[in-house]
Amino acid sequence: MTSPHPGLGLRVVASGTTDLVLTRTFAAPARLVFAALTQPELLRRWHGARGWRLTVCEVDPRPGGAWRFVSTGPAGAEMELHGLFREVVPPVRLVQTELHRDWADGEALVSTVLDETDGRTTMTVTARYASSEIRDAVVRSPMERGAGEGYDRLAALLATLIHERRHP
Repeated sequence: MTSPHPGLGLRVVASGTTDLVLTRTFAAPARLVFAALTQPELLRRWHGARGWRLTVCEVDPRPGGAWRFVSTGPAGAEMELHGLFREVVPPVRLVQTELHRDWADGEALVSTVLDETDGRTTMTVTARYASSEIRDAVVRSPMERGAGEGYDRLAALLATLIHERRHP
């Protein structure tokens, strides 16, 4: 399965039997993208699909450190994700577990790799699920739309941060 998301710059590919790979390139250096992935004050400005906002954002980006996001969306909908960081290598790599509240299917292992070339950073996120059935259920969910919209918000934030640094 390969599904480039038109207009959002996100590419989502099912890989092997349990992996889902999301790829997006940002017009920003890796250190800035890494900061936006790990600093609560930046995460609150972009994380989630349009209409959603982080109401709880706890991040301890070190091996063994915990993270927890609670997002609120339309009509009061709520989504909670949490996990532990296994590997943190600024500004190039994060590995963490991810578990959705009220989801009995187990945690995913999520690896994020940032590869910078000429001031542009390609982010490759690989989520490994416990089974192909869980991965396929995620593929059928609105995850791709939500991730695409969130990454569009991230791209806009990165452009704003770069502009602010060039024109203080």
